[in-house]
Amino acid sequence: MNTTFKLGNDLTINRMGFGAMRITGKGIWGPPEDHDEAIRVLKALPGLGVNFIDTADSYGPEVSEELIAEALYPYPAGMVIATKGGFMRTGPNQWHVNGDPGHLRKALEGSLKRLKLDTIDLYQLHRIDPNVPFEKMMEFLAGVQREGLVKHIGLSEVSIDQIIQAREYVDIVSVQNKYSIVYRTWEPELEYCEKEGIAFIPWNPINAGNILYVERLKELATRHNASVQQVALSWVYHRSPVMLLIPGTSKLAHLEENMKAPSLQLSAEEMEYLASAS
Repeated sequence: MNTTFKLGNDLTINRMGFGAMRITGKGIWGPPEDHDEAIRVLKALPGLGVNFIDTADSYGPEVSEELIAEALYPYPAGMVIATKGGFMRTGPNQWHVNGDPGHLRKALEGSLKRLKLDTIDLYQLHRIDPNVPFEKMMEFLAGVQREGLVKHIGLSEVSIDQIIQAREYVDIVSVQNKYSIVYRTWEPELEYCEKEGIAFIPWNPINAGNILYVERLKELATRHNASVQQVALSWVYHRSPVMLLIPGTSKLAHLEENMKAPSLQLSAEEMEYLASAS
């Protein structure tokens, strides 16, 4: 299975990326408890082969994007920074959808400024806002792409029908939906992305609430001399060649552990053994 994916036919990225939500404070609110450690985590990414970072204006809010620029700007050649707009943060663990084009414009302009970029390589609509006409959100995305503010466009938490509808307005190169061994509600969407050559970016890829699943993870972790998290990430990574993993952490040791997950080879029987636990 390939270790890279070509996003939009022009950006070659390593399929093991980094999600920058967890480098913020508790409840994804405010600055991190250990600013220097967060910076060390970000600075370590290029050396670990990571050239895809996923963030959003709502992480902090604004904090994640600011830290990325502080640690990595000017960015290494080939580094792809993906961000999102359409969610608002009003307090710890509080999320509010806002897909109004006026808000999206301000969110995008803020992200460009904080990340010190002229163009966002991948801009993702964080959520579909049911209170805003679908075509208005898509027309906004198409417009900022024409302006050159955005190179590629992605969606988050969307169904196949919504992806198809969106593709009538813009080229969709990525879909970011919740997905793990346990949570596979979006399996049809993953299969659609695989068929269409669209990147699938799973968020919350660990999700260890199922007891049987946890027991089997521990069993395989012992067998492979690996951590439970490495086994869970390896399963998701090897599930599909269009899967782009973005595990996040605020600790350097944890980051280094996560980055070893793709090299952990589970057999077909072990992949099925874990899948059948859910």
